[in-house]
Amino acid sequence: MSNVTNGSRWSAAIDQVRSRIDQTLTSLDGRFPHWADAKTGVWTTTADGDWTGGAWPGMLWLAYRRTRDPKYLEAARLWSGRLKPRAKLQTAFKGFGFYYGAALGDILCHDEDAAKLALEAATSLKGQFDERLGLIPLGGDAEESEDVGGSFSSIDSLQAIPLLFWAARKTGDSSFATCAAKHTTRVLDVHMRPDGSIVQSSELNPNDGSIVRHFTHKGFSDSSVWGRAQAWGLVYAAIALAHRPQEKRWMEQLIAGADWWLANVPDSMIAFWDFNDPAIPNTETDTAATAIVCSALLKLGQIAPSEELRARYRSAGERTAAALVDGYLTPVGDHESRPRGMLVGACFNKRRDARAQDSATSAETIFGSYYLFESLNVLDGLVEADKI
Repeated sequence: MSNVTNGSRWSAAIDQVRSRIDQTLTSLDGRFPHWADAKTGVWTTTADGDWTGGAWPGMLWLAYRRTRDPKYLEAARLWSGRLKPRAKLQTAFKGFGFYYGAALGDILCHDEDAAKLALEAATSLKGQFDERLGLIPLGGDAEESEDVGGSFSSIDSLQAIPLLFWAARKTGDSSFATCAAKHTTRVLDVHMRPDGSIVQSSELNPNDGSIVRHFTHKGFSDSSVWGRAQAWGLVYAAIALAHRPQEKRWMEQLIAGADWWLANVPDSMIAFWDFNDPAIPNTETDTAATAIVCSALLKLGQIAPSEELRARYRSAGERTAAALVDGYLTPVGDHESRPRGMLVGACFNKRRDARAQDSATSAETIFGSYYLFESLNVLDGLVEADKI
């Protein structure tokens, strides 16, 4: 496939996603988009954004950086500001919301109000670090269906690190980066298996931080590989390495995890919701996990330690993006009435103990759409993969 063909594909896909952004802007009533019905495009929303809330202003910051259309800047500022009530919640997951929803406003648009809000959340997040555990625990306000207590962790908690590394760079205060580095090392060591696959969740001994058990909040079983667990580990390890390229152990883990994904993902490049679901191939895909990994592969295509590896992962990222665009970005299928630019085929949570607002399969998720939009803008040359 020629670069010209690819360039046209990415540009057309960006226009499709922008169409969905525009449609979403007119359909919301002061509540954050969470996931949408794949047949109708109607959003299930949350009042405060939940853990996913930052993805929406994140898409708006990107849209403004791309177009310089003031409507996107105005909307990004509005929705970023609406995250403020979550800034001091005790949850590691707020790192996601305030990095993409606020810090990205500083990174892409030099927005001072967004930077101030992001720094407020980062300061609170740093204060959640537990020296006994060597990491930031999930926290009592974390959005999980099972008791999270004071000594529970998950690979998802790596969502904390981009915000902390950004805060260190923004303020010059190295304590943010020190916290982020300790958290990265500990979470990767606790949750990555020797073969490069990743387990989602863990319970730690509150006295000495030793591992009590591994389990899953959202996967098929405690020993399976939930697609988004693998995805979160890869994208956040890549972001951490963009800030600390000297960390050889992180690079070894990232490469092992990426190679595991590429060896186990179907030829279609689209992951199933859990790699060990015995119903495969007659089970749900997860385009959200796949989009997250697309972002990770493109970052690895910038930071991998050799030209050969950089080319390998860049190519894998391009093939993943193409599979998402060609197979799951509307219009696809027969639902002509639904909006253009939806990334359908995501499995939010199919477990019976899922929170009501998360119980969705074959859907569009706002965070999956964010990562596809980010990846497309990287592929089209708007931003560098390791700078976002």
